[in-house]
Amino acid sequence: MNRITRGRRWGSVLAAGLLLAGALVGLRAPAAQALENGVARTPPMGWNSWNSFGCNINEALIRQSADAIVSSGMRDLGYQYVVVDDCWFNPNRDSSGNLQGDPGRFPSGMKALGDYLHARGLKFGLYQVPVDKTCAQYFGAYPGATGSRGHEAQDARQFAAWGVDFLKYDWCSPEGSIDEQVTTFARMRDALAATGRPIVYSINSNSIHAKTGPQRNWGDVANMWRTTEDITNAWNTGQTNGYPMGIQNIINVTVPLASYARPGGFNDPDMMEVGRGGMNDTEMRSHFAMWAIMASPLIAGNDVRNMDSATQTILKNGNLIAINQDSLGLQGTQVSFDGTRRVLAKRLANGDVAVALFNQGASTTTISTTAAAVGKSGSSFTLVDAWSGATSSSSGTISVSVPAHGTVVFRVSGGGTTPPTTPPPTTSSAFASAASGRCLDVPASSTTNGTQPVIWDCNGAANQRWTISGQTLQSLGKCLDAPLNATAGSRVQIWDCNGGANQRWTINSNGTISGAQSGLCLDVNNNGTANGTTVLLWTCTAAANQRWSQR
Repeated sequence: MNRITRGRRWGSVLAAGLLLAGALVGLRAPAAQALENGVARTPPMGWNSWNSFGCNINEALIRQSADAIVSSGMRDLGYQYVVVDDCWFNPNRDSSGNLQGDPGRFPSGMKALGDYLHARGLKFGLYQVPVDKTCAQYFGAYPGATGSRGHEAQDARQFAAWGVDFLKYDWCSPEGSIDEQVTTFARMRDALAATGRPIVYSINSNSIHAKTGPQRNWGDVANMWRTTEDITNAWNTGQTNGYPMGIQNIINVTVPLASYARPGGFNDPDMMEVGRGGMNDTEMRSHFAMWAIMASPLIAGNDVRNMDSATQTILKNGNLIAINQDSLGLQGTQVSFDGTRRVLAKRLANGDVAVALFNQGASTTTISTTAAAVGKSGSSFTLVDAWSGATSSSSGTISVSVPAHGTVVFRVSGGGTTPPTTPPPTTSSAFASAASGRCLDVPASSTTNGTQPVIWDCNGAANQRWTISGQTLQSLGKCLDAPLNATAGSRVQIWDCNGGANQRWTINSNGTISGAQSGLCLDVNNNGTANGTTVLLWTCTAAANQRWSQR
């Protein structure tokens, strides 16, 4: 979604919206057959006006930005879509109900703007919404109500007539279940197809709404789909999937969705913040490197008319762009993650494997993996550092010192290629409550979905052993799970592992275990210490009944 600067008003509006949406959103909706419209065979690359300019856009700014994309060499590296975001339109449709460009902002008209972009070897993108009001209109920052609801076919024909090549379609409403969202987004999908013009279809189901983006594979509906709330110009905002999202927070949500990516359909972690300040150079490099390895659309959001050399070095890194634009269209899959050191591997069309070693911690650390773990067979490999271009040899070990919040990416060649191996569990532990010394226990070793864990005398049995795999905690083949939209007091349970954010946990340095979706902590009910006391979720306090030690 696009956000407008606001104060307390936003909190009350969002809270009401999320309550409504949360009541309407059910469990994961199944995805149907993948959309095949011939576009976005690799992740789209380009630039969007919103992050740097918001509503303050006009014809001259867009043309100047397009010229800068060409003169800087970005176009020739693949940045081709110039997307004009919210506030481009006349607040009123014409007498026939057609959309119009704002005559004060775009006096030459939208077709003329598209022609200007096409003449420079670029492509034309526009923003619209499937409901009544755009985000700017919803928050009262721009007049009118010019959403596409009820005008889908008409608007699609208008976009095609203007030469639009990319549509960003943003929900911007608390209303609707996930199934209603699917139906509504599909109307514009079909309307665009009916025009006969190839148009990349980019959707965001999360705007002012419960976060339905990660709940299904949207590849039957769109070419790219937002996985999280809006990005902001910061490394870590502490949000699981709420407004706004820092870079690390977005990565945590998007990495588990790797299986959804394919040519023609990609997870979208939002427009990039590279070159906008707010993060140091190491963090900016990690931002770009992780977007590249995750096969994310590379949509720049900085002021491309005024880029320093550091920004250009990042955005124009040909090695990382090549990894991102590989024709297999695969998103990097997680090889290992211990809460700090994360390794992703992305298989490439020529048999190479791109490996990202990402340090989410606050200090320098060594991150290691092996060629076998990332899907290579053999005993002799060449590693090319995507940042420095330096080449090294390895018999199988891939190990490097990585600074805080840094990411090292190697392109690994040589040997044969095999499917990446599933990593062995990082740890298998019992978790003892600091308040009682009793262990987190699955009662009677039940494997029934919905069984609520308790504390019990530690005995080393399988129903007290928890395997840490990525961010999941698994016992008896089931995952520790929190209900969707859990609140303080919600029970925790075991459930079939499904990769959902409600099954991801963070083991914190103070001994607490917090849920990635809820932000709440694993808590022994009512400070209990007796055998059989249930374990639930509660606001994190770091009290003894929320601290756990691994044994």
